[in-house]
Amino acid sequence: MAGPHERLVSQLAQIKDVSGLSLRALATRAGLSSSSLSRYLTGRLVPPWDAVVALCRAVGRDPRPLRPIWAEADRAGAAPPPRRNDLPADLFDFTGRETEIARAEELLRTAGAVAIDGMAGVGKTSLAVHVAHRAAGAYPDGGLYLDLHGFTPGHEPLAPAVALERLLGALDVTHLPAAVDDRAALWRSELSRRRVLVVLDNAADTAQVRPLLPGAGRSAVLLTSRNRLISLDAVPPLSLTPLDGDDAARLFARAAGLTLRLSGDAPGGPSGGAATGLPADAAARLSRSAADADTGRPSGGAAGLSRPDTGRLAGGAAEDEGVEQVLAQCGGLPLALRMAGARLRHRPGWTVAVLAERLRDGANRFDAAFGMSLRQLDDRQRRVFRLLGVLPGGDFGTDAAVALTGLPRGRCAEVLDELVDAHLLQETSPGRFRMHDLIRQYAADLAAEDEAEAGTAVRRVLRHYLAVAAGAAPDWFDVEYPNLVAAFDTAVRLGDDEVVADLAPAMRVWFFRHRGTADHVRLLEKAADAAGRLGRDRQRASLLADLGFAHAAAGRLTEALDAYEAAAALADLAPPLTPAASANTAASASPAVFVKSAVAAGPDGAGRPKEDAAAEGELAAALALRTGFVLRDLSRYPEARERFQQARALFAATGNRGGESQALAFDGWVALRLGHRDDAAGLARAALDLAEGPARITGLITLGRATGSLPTLEEALRLAGEHRLPHQQAWCHNQIGLALRESGDFPAALDHHRRALVLLETLAEVQLEIECRRDHDETVRLATEAARTPAARDGPAAEDGPAAKDGPAAEEQQSAANGRPTGGRARPVESGLEG
Repeated sequence: MAGPHERLVSQLAQIKDVSGLSLRALATRAGLSSSSLSRYLTGRLVPPWDAVVALCRAVGRDPRPLRPIWAEADRAGAAPPPRRNDLPADLFDFTGRETEIARAEELLRTAGAVAIDGMAGVGKTSLAVHVAHRAAGAYPDGGLYLDLHGFTPGHEPLAPAVALERLLGALDVTHLPAAVDDRAALWRSELSRRRVLVVLDNAADTAQVRPLLPGAGRSAVLLTSRNRLISLDAVPPLSLTPLDGDDAARLFARAAGLTLRLSGDAPGGPSGGAATGLPADAAARLSRSAADADTGRPSGGAAGLSRPDTGRLAGGAAEDEGVEQVLAQCGGLPLALRMAGARLRHRPGWTVAVLAERLRDGANRFDAAFGMSLRQLDDRQRRVFRLLGVLPGGDFGTDAAVALTGLPRGRCAEVLDELVDAHLLQETSPGRFRMHDLIRQYAADLAAEDEAEAGTAVRRVLRHYLAVAAGAAPDWFDVEYPNLVAAFDTAVRLGDDEVVADLAPAMRVWFFRHRGTADHVRLLEKAADAAGRLGRDRQRASLLADLGFAHAAAGRLTEALDAYEAAAALADLAPPLTPAASANTAASASPAVFVKSAVAAGPDGAGRPKEDAAAEGELAAALALRTGFVLRDLSRYPEARERFQQARALFAATGNRGGESQALAFDGWVALRLGHRDDAAGLARAALDLAEGPARITGLITLGRATGSLPTLEEALRLAGEHRLPHQQAWCHNQIGLALRESGDFPAALDHHRRALVLLETLAEVQLEIECRRDHDETVRLATEAARTPAARDGPAAEDGPAAKDGPAAEEQQSAANGRPTGGRARPVESGLEG
C-alpha cells in the first residue's frame, strides 16, 4: 500500500490533471513558484497546508477532504532527496595500487579519514577518486568532491571560509554564519546527520583542511596533498611512490593499446596486467614470443609486449630495450605513462624503440612526456596549448577558449578535440575542458617563454566573462562562478581596474542569491578601490552601498553602517552620522540640505545635468533608507528615524512615491518600537496613501500592529503571498503571531511564529531570523507561564490554531501564504522598493 506521502502526491497530480494547465500556469494561478510546485508534484517536498489550499482553490476544489492525507504526509516527511554525487569519473585504465587501495579502504572504515600524499603526477587524485567510487555504496547520502587548489598554477588556494561555503552549498545549506569556526561547526553538524564521503583534493596544508574535517558521525573524508599532513592527528597518512616496474608496464601497455606479458605470467595469458585489444598489425610490430618471455631474460620489472602467436620478429631485443627505456623516462608516474602510451597508440608507424628515442630528447621526464606530445602538434595547436596555460580558472568552456585564442569557434573546437586526443587536455563533459595541474604549469612556462601575446589573450578572456556576466542567466553563473572569481583575481593581479570595477556589479544576479559571502565582500571591496582609482566616484559610492548590503545580509551591522556612511560621504549625499546626530534630527532632516547635496555644482562650478542630479538623489535616498535599516536593527531608534525622514525628503524631491511610502512606513515602524502608537498609525496611513501593490506591506504591518487590527495584518500576508515574497511572508506571520500573543491566543501565535521560521530556513535574512526566533521563544515562555495558572488549565485548547480550523474564513487565511521557499535567496523585508 502506498504511504501517506505517495497518496498526497497522487492527489496533487490529479489536481494538476484536472486543471488542464502547464506546471508554470498552474503555479501562477495558485500563487506558487513553479520550482516549489515541481518539488511538491515529484515528492521531493511536502507542501505546507497553505499551498495545498491554494492549489485546490485554483481548480475550484474543496481542500478539506485532503487535510487528513496532508497531515499524515507532513508527519511522515518527504522522500529522501536523490543521492548527491560530485565525484569525477573513475579512470577506465586505473592500474595497480592494490596495497594502497586496501589500506585506504581500511582507514576509511576504521578512522573515517585518510590523507594521500606524494609528489606531483604520482596519481594521488586518481587513487582517491578510484577508492571513492569503490566505497560509494557505504555512503548512501552521496559523495562530494572539492578541489582546494593548493598547487594549481595561477589559482590561489581556497580559503577555508570559501571552501566551507561550497561544501555546505552542496548540501543545500545556504544560510551561513560569517565566522570560519561557526561555519566549520555547521559543516560538522550537517555531516553528523548524514553518511557522506568527501574528497578534498589538492590541499595546500593542514591549516586549509582542518576546518573542513568531519566530526562525530559516519561520514568520511579522503584528502590529497603534495605535502604530508603530519599534524592532522585524526587523519592517518598514506604516501604514494611511483609505480613499480610491473604496474608501470601494465599502465603503459593499456594506454598504448598493447598486449602485455610479464616474465612471471603463466603461458595461458597475462596475470592481471591484461591486454586492451591490440589490432594484429600493431601487435606485429611490437610482439615478442611467449617462449622468449619465459627464457629468464632479466627485465627489471619491464614488460614484454606480445601477441598470442609465436615467432620472434626482427628487432625484438631492441623493442624490449625500448620498453625499459620508456618506463625509465616516465619514472613510474602515471600521468607521464599515460601520455607516452597515448602517443604510441596514435602513431601506427612507430615502434616502442622510436617512442623511447623521442622521449630521450626531453630535458626531464615531464618535458619528455609533455614535450614529445607537443611536438606532434602543428603550430596552431601548440599556440592554443600555450595560451590555455594562462587561462584563469579551472575547467572552461569552448566560448572562453574562443575568446582566449581569437580563433573562429569551429576551428577552436577542432583544436580542443585534438588536444584531448593527445592527452594534453581532458574533456570533463561535452564542451567543458580542464588541464592537469602539471600540464597547465608546463603550458604556462612555455607561454612565458614563447607567447608574446599571452597578456593580450588573457585580457580578451576577462572582457569575455565581463560581457557575458552582464546579461547571463543564473544557471550560467552556477557553472562559471569559480572562473569568474579567478578572472576577477587575475584582473586585480594585472592591474586591470576597468574589469575589477565592472565585474562585481555584473555579478549582481549571482550575489543577489548568495549575498554576504566572503567572495561577495572581497570582490566589492576591491571593486570599490578600483573605481576610486579610475575616478568613478558615483560607481564607487554604488559599490560601497552594495558592500553595506552584503554586510547587513550577513548580520555584520557595524560593517554595514561603515560602508553606507562611506558611500554617502564619498558622494557628499548626506552628513556623517555622529553620536550627537540624534539630538539634531529636525535640522539634519531638512529636505533642502539633501536636495542641495544631490544637485551640487561640479568641479567647474556648473550644475550637473538633470539626469545626473536625479540619479544622485535616488542614490542619496537609498543610502539614507538602508542606513536607517541598520540603525533600526542596532536598536538605535531615534537615529533610525532621522535617516528614514531624510530618505522620505529625498524620495519626495525626486518624485519617487514608492520610495517615499517606504520611508514613511519604516519611520512609523520605528515610532511603534519607541511606543508612539498614534504617531506610527498616522505615518502608516500616509504611507498607504502613496503605495501600491507589495509596497503596501510595510504600511499595513505598521498600521495593524499600531491599531491591533488582525485583518490588516492578514491583508499584508495576503499581498506577500500573492507576490511570492517569502521573506515578507515570514515577517507577516511573525507579526500576526505577536498580535495573537497579545490577545492571549498562544497556540495560534506559536503556529504563525513556526511558519515564519520555516520560511526563513533557506533565506539569507539573518536579522529577521534573529527577531523571529526571539519572538517565538518569548511566546513559548509566556504560554508556559499562562499554562501554569488554573484559568489556563481549565480553558479551551486550540490544538492547531487557525490552520486546523475548517470553513471559508479559515481557508481564506490558509490560502494567503505561498508555501515554503524554493532554496533561492530572497530580498530582505526592507528592500521591496528597490525593484
